[in-house]
Order: sequence, then structure tokens, then C-alpha cells
Amino acid sequence: MTIEQGDPVVVTGAAGFIGSAITRALLERGAAVTAVIEPGADPADPVLKGVESVVTADVAERGALDAPLRCARFCVHTAARYAFWPKDPSHYYRTNVEGSREVVRAAWRAGVERVCYTSTVATIGLQRTADGGSANEDDYAHVEHLFGNYKRSKYVAEHEVLRLAAQGAPVVLTQPTFPVGPLDRRPTPTGKVIVDFLNGQMPGYVDTSFNVVHVDDLAAGHLLALERGRQGASYVLGGENVTMRELLASLAAATSLRAPTLRVPSAVSIAAARVSDAVEAGLLRREPHVPLEGAQMAATQMRFDDSRAREELGYTSRPAADSLRDAARYFVEAGYVREPRAAAIREALER
Repeated sequence: MTIEQGDPVVVTGAAGFIGSAITRALLERGAAVTAVIEPGADPADPVLKGVESVVTADVAERGALDAPLRCARFCVHTAARYAFWPKDPSHYYRTNVEGSREVVRAAWRAGVERVCYTSTVATIGLQRTADGGSANEDDYAHVEHLFGNYKRSKYVAEHEVLRLAAQGAPVVLTQPTFPVGPLDRRPTPTGKVIVDFLNGQMPGYVDTSFNVVHVDDLAAGHLLALERGRQGASYVLGGENVTMRELLASLAAATSLRAPTLRVPSAVSIAAARVSDAVEAGLLRREPHVPLEGAQMAATQMRFDDSRAREELGYTSRPAADSLRDAARYFVEAGYVREPRAAAIREALER
């Protein structure tokens, strides 16, 4: 199947980092996009410019998307709760599990031709990465390694979506790695690493590795999954596996800043996170400066193999250095970096 000019496509989470990139990619293909945003979000958000219509809806509410899906050929479901510390963990399960189940069911009832569900590599097991390998879609997670409510709720959500696919729902799944690039407005945890580096707030680093991908490459991968993905199949959409030291070295080369040289043992990072979690989250009921879930993730090697997407979908991605440069440029231009550092970085990026 092919996305044609004028095809009606519903995108949930369309104002989010990945969702807005997918929306831009669809608009470039001439699709008529209905953007679904959460209650309280701004329907006049500039990232939604060019869409056919904007629908404000709670994706977990039955029937909330019946009307827009009735006219859609495709649906891309990216809406999700993502943070390392929730005040109310039940919100994760309502949005990530109940919301995903309801969106797929509603699209199936409406006769949508294909639903692309955005999962995450957080649901994949990392057993082989400890020995230098890379994980793929066939590596199952050990439940005790699903740190935090985000990972757990996405793991359950993926199970529910796959169960619907087994019953016949027209679903394909994508599993993004660690996106970087323009319009990372929150920013994401990976984006925050970049912002902290640019602001000189990273005295050291943890010996970890992860897979860096440009958000626009992820968006292109979602469209390929819609068009070429197998029913019920999952596809890791990634870029380049890099160590934290290599990531910081790439940023240093692009910005002429000095990369930190102090390597912090994982045990020290986790110990600090436990204290931060106990005092800030437990006693003060505020988001901890050192999230425990983030520290636990950083203690693992998060390398991934996206060969299936490359072989079956024709997926491609740019080098990590190019993606990181684009991300740095965005954060500088969007005001995330204080002056006069921003001016110096801007000058280096233009060389």
C-alpha cells in the first residue's frame, strides 16, 4: 500500500516530539492529516500548521476518536505519557495501555486500512548487550529490568496491541530508539543530556551506550511501516550505536566545547539517584533532580539492531554526529542555552 496525495491520516500525539515529525512527513507527502492532541494542549500550536483539522481528545475515552477515524485511511498512534517521575502512576496506564487499546479498537471498527502503533525499545530485553551485542525485536525483556512506570506501562500496552493484531486488527508496530533533533521541546531525556552539555552542566559521564536517531529519520520510518510493514510485526527504528563518551565527543567536535573526562561509576550514579528519589520524590513530592529510573537505565548498555526495518522496509538513517549537530543547533536557537555560551556555540556550528 502507498500513502497517496490527499489520503486522510489520523495522528495521535501530533504535537509531541515524534508525533509532530511524523505529521510534517505526512504533510510533505500531501496527506490530509487530522491531528489529535490531549485536553489542555494548544490547538493553535505552530507545529500543527498545515493539518486538515485538530481534534482535542482523551485517547482512553471510548468513542472519542470514532468520528475522525471513520473517514481515515491510516492512523499513527504516538500519544503516550513519558517521564521518569510521575506524581500519579495510574496516568501512565490510562494513557499508554487503555489509550492504545482504545485507539486500535476504534480504528479497527472504523475500517482503517492500517494502524501504526509507536511502541519503544524499552520493551526489548538487553541480555545480549552486556557482552557487546545489540538487541533486536526478538529479545524478550526480563520483567525485573522494566524500570519505572513508563517502561512497564509500554510493555503492557504493546502486549495489548499485539493481542488485538492477533485477532485481526490491521496493526504494525514501531520501536524507536533514542531520538534527537529539532522541536525536542520538553526536552526528552536524551535531549536533556545535550542541553546539559551545551550549558556546561555535565562534570562527568556514566559508561553507558545507546542508539541515537534523528527524529526525521524516525518519522520516515513510520511512513515506511505504514506502507510496507507486515501485519503484527515490530520494527526497531534506530540510527547509530554510540557510547556516552562518543556522544559527548561528537558534540564537542561540533560546538568547540570541551567534553567531560570524569567517568562516574554506575554504582555512584544509582546511589545518588536513590537518595534523590527518597528525599525529593518521597518526602518533598517533587520531581527528583537525579531520577532513579534514568540512573538504572544508564547502568545498562542500550545498543540496538534495526536490520529488520532496513531489510524489510528500506529504512535508512543518517550518522549520529549529524543528528547531534541538528539537535544542538535547535537547542541554541530555541533559547535552551544561556548566553554568552550560545553565541560561541552558534559560531562553531556555522563553521
